[in-house]
Amino acid sequence: MSLLVVGSVALDSVETPFGVKEDVLGGSATYFSTSASFFAPTQVVAVVGEDFPQAHLDFLKARGVDLEGVTREKGRTFRWKGRYGFQLNEAETLDTQLNVFQSFSPRLPEKYRDAQYVFLGNIHPELQSQVVDQVKAPKLVAADTMNFWINGSRAALLKTLKRVNLLFVNDAEARQLTGEHNIVRAARAILGMGPDRVVVKRGEYGALLFEQDHIFACPAMPLAEVFDPTGAGDTFAGGFMGTLAIASQLNTETLRRAMVMGSVMASFTVEKFSLERLREVTRSEIRARFAEFKRLTHFEDLGPLED
Repeated sequence: MSLLVVGSVALDSVETPFGVKEDVLGGSATYFSTSASFFAPTQVVAVVGEDFPQAHLDFLKARGVDLEGVTREKGRTFRWKGRYGFQLNEAETLDTQLNVFQSFSPRLPEKYRDAQYVFLGNIHPELQSQVVDQVKAPKLVAADTMNFWINGSRAALLKTLKRVNLLFVNDAEARQLTGEHNIVRAARAILGMGPDRVVVKRGEYGALLFEQDHIFACPAMPLAEVFDPTGAGDTFAGGFMGTLAIASQLNTETLRRAMVMGSVMASFTVEKFSLERLREVTRSEIRARFAEFKRLTHFEDLGPLED
């Protein structure tokens, strides 16, 4: 099944306690499509500037990513600069330059309009709605958002939420969106806003999937080395949506497997800077880590308890 992502393709400058990288490949659509490309054909709608290295586009093409929807405009590419402390839980944004991304207006090539699975990356909610207007009959539309849109474009975001099937948020964003401190109450409140499902990303503590009558908790992989968490959430979403796109049916069991695969892919991303680890990871490594997740979480039935 075809999988479409609309979001940013960017150049990032990242500082962590383990090093500094300048103008490396980044952006929500980049991390998502690289991750998803291990599972399903992936189409990208984004914009880059005149300064964006062709080698980065060649890398995505080599992964089988369809870049017909990526335009190169006059000006500079979207840039983000951030810094992480030893906790690596949240980035401190040092600089954001929207550049050509400031006037980004997603236009889907005709063949993209038949996409069955759609991921609306972290862009203005009005632009997310414009994408929904252009797809014909998707099986599932998922969206990501952030505190900036929750604060500054709440009305538009609430309208968009009525049009999506699944929302990806982190725990702080879920609380901010709903005003509920308890994450279970917050997720249920989001379900009342329109989506059928909510995935709450919790960083090193894993992720939670909420449906109307079901909750599934997926851990994060315990890692001895974590270098750069940039893009981990979008990588998670790519693994998640890619798994759904190749599934025979969309049910609770498929969603559980997608949660684990999202965590698998995110665990690779954080092991190196930018997309360095995703460039080299193999499908055999992915299968092995998926099996490791299964061993990590498996336990036998309790059996009878004696009073």
